Amino acid sequence: MPTVCIDCRYIGPRPSGIAKVEAALVEFAPELAPELEFLLLKSPSAPRRLSHAANVTEVVVGAAANSPATMWWLPRIVDLSRVDLFHATFNILPAGLAMPCVTTVHDIMWLTRQEWCNARLSRPLERRFYRHGIARALRNSAAVATVSEASRSEIATHFPDVISRLRVTSPGVGPAYSPGQVTKEQLAGLGIPEGRKVVLTVGQYVPYKNHEGALRIFAKAFAGRDDVVMVFVQRLSRNAERLRAQARHLGIADRVHFLGALDDDELTAFYRSASVLLHPSFCEGFGLPLAEAMACGCPVVASDCSAMPEVLGDAGMLAPVNDEGALAQALRRVVDDAVLARRLGRAGMARAANMRWREFARANVDIYREVLRNAQRSSEFARP
Repeated sequence: MPTVCIDCRYIGPRPSGIAKVEAALVEFAPELAPELEFLLLKSPSAPRRLSHAANVTEVVVGAAANSPATMWWLPRIVDLSRVDLFHATFNILPAGLAMPCVTTVHDIMWLTRQEWCNARLSRPLERRFYRHGIARALRNSAAVATVSEASRSEIATHFPDVISRLRVTSPGVGPAYSPGQVTKEQLAGLGIPEGRKVVLTVGQYVPYKNHEGALRIFAKAFAGRDDVVMVFVQRLSRNAERLRAQARHLGIADRVHFLGALDDDELTAFYRSASVLLHPSFCEGFGLPLAEAMACGCPVVASDCSAMPEVLGDAGMLAPVNDEGALAQALRRVVDDAVLARRLGRAGMARAANMRWREFARANVDIYREVLRNAQRSSEFARP
């Protein structure tokens, strides 16, 4: 049987959207493609077993996913000699792979807007690293998967020679994200003062998430109002003190709470209890917090660019990313208009119900089969 290698090294204790993408492939691809063998590359920090499917083998790789060893020497540090197709799941394609490859390119910000990717602009080596790995992926992959029509359009605009190899594989929402009640005790455990309305912002602290803008939008919308608080759930970087300083400057520090990464149960409780999710990103490959919030019945206010309109449809409030006044007005409307909030919550749940990780995995399996068929035809054509 042909063997497909899936790089799953984002799966581990640190939550991320890419880890959820990989987890969906691990959970569903072996079942959907029983005619294939799967080799899963995993991090030493991953659970002991990622899958118990009979057609799965797992190998621990000590090198980090985004490391020089991965970029240039992966075939030297792990035996890939029996692999017929390699799936690189996190934007970069390693060098030296002899088999056909599929790369999931979530976005191309490292190629088009580097200043959005990392607040530490003093790291030119990091920028060159990602530019090199993504460019190789776009140039050499037999198929390029991406997670939204917006990302597909962006890639096609800048790299038209990739169009015939581009495929959209839309992410899903896990079953943990669902509507439900949150008790007073749970709210207290989350640190939410009783009787306060919550504006929630979720995502790692990097420039494209526009968390500084989120603070300004909140301050514009609820100046002088003690009945509304803001909660950031984010992977905090060493630069996060900038946000705290900005909150103090805006006079809202006592109403802004910064939390680190949460598990699915804790994050679900926040989605269920929040009055609104504020997501004013400059760019998103997809934007999983939007889908997760909708699945929990939490209304969403987001910027109207990149993938956000595609993900939300008519189930959220959109405003121009550079118009903080308009975003503040939309935020205030949702928080203060219970009828509007309920309508958006119901529409979001209906929309999220059609976002399924199984279908995401099925779309990727279809790509595997297509690439393997094409490789087989090429091999047969090359025979004397």
